[in-house]
Parts: sequence; structure tokens; C-alpha cells
Amino acid sequence: MKRLCFALLCFTVIFASAQDTEDSKSLYVKGNAVLLPVGVLNVGAEYQLNNKFTLQADALVSPWKSFSGHQAQLYMLGMDGRYYFDRAFRRWYVGLNISALRFIAQKPNYWGEGPYQLTPNSPIYNKSDLYQDGYAVLIGAVAGYQFQISEKWNIDLFVAGGNAQSLYRGYHENLGIRYDELTGWNRSGEWIPYRGGVMISYKLR
Repeated sequence: MKRLCFALLCFTVIFASAQDTEDSKSLYVKGNAVLLPVGVLNVGAEYQLNNKFTLQADALVSPWKSFSGHQAQLYMLGMDGRYYFDRAFRRWYVGLNISALRFIAQKPNYWGEGPYQLTPNSPIYNKSDLYQDGYAVLIGAVAGYQFQISEKWNIDLFVAGGNAQSLYRGYHENLGIRYDELTGWNRSGEWIPYRGGVMISYKLR
């Protein structure tokens, strides 16, 4: 009986919280002003659930087959659940993020010149000639600060990071062969920052 009462109480609080802003829920569309000058498109939409919580969906496209001499093709879709300490779309927030990534890119630790040898019997390659082609799922936390600059416009400063679980194949860019000497997938897991910037947001409603 106590459990039932507690469950009903929780449901009532959540329902009342959602209802109190049902007629005034806002929707913002946004674009990342930091990434656009380097040819990377990052756009999203943030929808108000209630007075404190929002959901944001966003997409990132980096189409560079060669960026400063490195592969940098990234295609990412993500979703945030955000909690605002003040109220939705205002000031500090924290949240959780999950993203899916398709990449044909060169890991940063391969950007410099230098020898790469998988085993003592393997060929020796130049690290900067190697790249990775695969997929990743990223799960992490997001934090930021959003402030209003006019009735319709906001600025959203944010950063996100967490755990990336990847499946990929490693290739030599010039020779077109696998440098990892496998026929299947490589797997890797690492903790990394993977999102961030300054979103310029426009209120649709």
C-alpha cells in the first residue's frame, strides 16, 4: 500500500509539473557558430517538456575528405535530456546525451609524423598515412549555460563528453590496404570530449 501511494504521489507530481506549462512550451532551433567557419555544420532543435526539463535533438556533418591533410568525415546524430537549475532555456543546465557517429577520419594521435608498426614482424608505416573507417555510440553528460539576448534569440554555450564505443577498420590512405592486419572489425572504448561550442538559438514558439 505504501508503495502504491508513493507511486501515485510521484505520478501526480510529474503530471502536475508537465501540466503547468502545457500551454506555453517553447521550441528553439539552433546552429553552432564555432564550427561553421571551419565548414562543419551542427544544427539542432530544443523542445520544452516542462518548467525545468527540455529535449534537444541535433546533427553534425563534417564532410572533409581532407582537412589540413587529414581525413575528417563525421556524421553524428544525438539527443540531450537537459535539466535547468533556473527554468527552461535560462542559465545553467546539466543533462545526459546519447549520440551515434559514422566516421571516416584520422584519430588525433595519428596526425603527427612518425613510425607505426603493429607487431615486430609487421611493415612500418608513417602514422599520418593511416586512418579509421567505422561507427561509434557515445554516451555521456552535457553541461552549459544559456542566456537570452532578445525576445527571440538565445546563446547556448555547452560542452559534452563521455564514453565512446567504436567499431572500425584501419586503412593506409595511399596503399588502400588494412594496416591493422585484420579481416573483421577493430573494437575500442575510450573516454573523450565529443561535443561543444556556442549555439545561436531562435525561438519558433
